[in-house]
Amino acid sequence: MSDPQTLAVAALAVAGLALLVALLVVVVLTRVRGQLRLLEGQRPVGAGDLAALRADIAQALRHVAVVRYDAFGDMGGRLSFSAAVVDDRGDGLVFSSIHARGESRTYAKGIVGGGSDATLTPEEQQALAAARTGSQGA
Repeated sequence: MSDPQTLAVAALAVAGLALLVALLVVVVLTRVRGQLRLLEGQRPVGAGDLAALRADIAQALRHVAVVRYDAFGDMGGRLSFSAAVVDDRGDGLVFSSIHARGESRTYAKGIVGGGSDATLTPEEQQALAAARTGSQGA
């Protein structure tokens, strides 16, 4: 083979190799684009999503406090309790269980805006205040 023929064969080999590399790049780019589409579908939370999450969290009954006490002087062990469960606005409920020697009674009272239409016992008021301020009950 002469020098021009060798040069032509070498150029053909380089062109073939370049074609293979180009095909490989196309395949890789196609895969990357597919993965990018998947990731775009799993986009991070946007501002509108955050506002909706904040609204949901504000309505979640997430402020909780329990106050344990002896309802009757002759009973020990603080087996009676009042528990308050409210959201950010102070809406929720207070429930109390009064333990006596022969029975237990449970009561529930609705809470709206931090107050109730029903009269709250001092223990229920303490549980509600503790839940709203984030402090621990007794």
